[in-house]
Amino acid sequence: MLKEIYIQNLAVIKEAVIPLGSRLNIFTGETGAGKSILINGINAVLGQRCTKDIVRTGCDKAVITALFTELSDEVCAKLDELGIAHDDREITVTREISADGGSVSRINNRTAAAALLKEIGSMLINIHGQHDNQILLDSEKHLQILDGFGGDDTLLNEYRETFRQLQHTARRLGELKKLEQSRVERSRYLEDIISDIGELELRENEDEELEKEYETAKNSEKTIIAIKNAVNAITGEEAANDMLVSAETEIAQYTDNNEKLNTLYERLSAAEIELADIASELESLAERVELDGQRLEYLGTRLGSINKLKRKYATDCEGLIKMYDDACRESMQLESSDSEIKSLTEKRDELLHKVTEQAKKLYDYRESVAKRFTERVTAELEFLNMEGVIIAVRHEKGKLTVNGMDSVEFLISANKGEEPKPISKIASGGELSRIMLALKSVIADKDSIPTMIFDEIDTGVSGKAAQKIGIKLREIGKVRQVICVTHLSQIAVMADDHLLIEKQIVGERTETHVMHLDMEGRVAEIARIMGGDSPSELMLDNARAEIEKASEI
Repeated sequence: MLKEIYIQNLAVIKEAVIPLGSRLNIFTGETGAGKSILINGINAVLGQRCTKDIVRTGCDKAVITALFTELSDEVCAKLDELGIAHDDREITVTREISADGGSVSRINNRTAAAALLKEIGSMLINIHGQHDNQILLDSEKHLQILDGFGGDDTLLNEYRETFRQLQHTARRLGELKKLEQSRVERSRYLEDIISDIGELELRENEDEELEKEYETAKNSEKTIIAIKNAVNAITGEEAANDMLVSAETEIAQYTDNNEKLNTLYERLSAAEIELADIASELESLAERVELDGQRLEYLGTRLGSINKLKRKYATDCEGLIKMYDDACRESMQLESSDSEIKSLTEKRDELLHKVTEQAKKLYDYRESVAKRFTERVTAELEFLNMEGVIIAVRHEKGKLTVNGMDSVEFLISANKGEEPKPISKIASGGELSRIMLALKSVIADKDSIPTMIFDEIDTGVSGKAAQKIGIKLREIGKVRQVICVTHLSQIAVMADDHLLIEKQIVGERTETHVMHLDMEGRVAEIARIMGGDSPSELMLDNARAEIEKASEI
């Protein structure tokens, strides 16, 4: 529940600490005292959009902090999911609105997006203002209200699960049928790919490997020719070796008496031997260099085929392999599409039958809920001084949706003997407020949101009807924390906690103060509401009597 709210520099509220009780909290005050500002502050910590206009004139920022205690298991689970601590099942939510238009949100002093505040806030507080009456005017919301009253979502959840399966199956079936229309043309294209690429039986990076081998093979042929030419240059006719022998012969007879010439002769002899050895090794090397003409031709042909496909499909070798694999896989899918279409059609028909039967059960369940709903709400409306008003539920079957086959709209007959008609065409503002209160009353014990706020629920009512609204708010306050802003004494006397919003002039500025009233303060405030400023002793006595009388209800 909302335990306490702190407000600083929010419009005319300079600073206020507002404690709240666990039952019915009533706020009263003169018109213009700032009751709407309180609601704006609560809306701010719930992540609603705020404007810089609500910052007190001359101040840098407005600050609103709310303390929530006794958090439900559902809220704690959500906080755990978001990684937010909640020691002793408590959290503080803060919203700062800057005068320049920016804002900062925090949960337990940890910065949080306004959207996160909104998500958490929706689980903590339900605010009912005049605009919320529009829910009653929107027939699309009526089914949600009826289900909330029923309180058992078992059939709805089972139906939705089957409905989602049906949607998925129908979507897949539609995709396959659409694919089937172009299957023949697509199959031909895939067959061309499979034929073109499949014949080559490509390996990953094969083109690179073949290029290297092909270059090596071409170089082998050139190498052998070069070696043979080199050997011929050494050992052929008039080759280097013969020339060395001639040189040796020319100087051999003159080496005995010439040491230097002898040394050169020996070097020529060594060179001859070295050249002969080189020639021998070159011949041996030539024998070891492989030259396979057929392999060279094969490499050239295969590389040509691969490069042709690479150009045709504008991709590399890996791309060709992937294209082939994808084509094979898709081709198999196309071949199996007929059987899958048949299988999915049978599954769709089975699910359609199942979901239709579930929708009928859900319809029957809602039919029984609608009867109980009209009885309860009608009784609540009678209590709220709307005797003779009959609320009915127009419940019809329609097409299957995620919510079933049900079409629901609330109807109302304001006068005896008249046929019930749509609420939007009959109800006045005051009647809408009481109808909404009746609805919230019948679902109060089923709603998991711990705090309900009613902003001017008394609009358009007075007298006995206002008293009945106060009694009903008090009843709801026994199972939920209720916060209500009112200007009627009949409602104010029902408060478990009564807070006064009062405007005062401090120096040259207007300030709004919020005070928790004791018994005497309540008497004075109730008397003011009943009779205006400076109430008489008789009015004070009447106020005290009304408060005491209300406490016995």
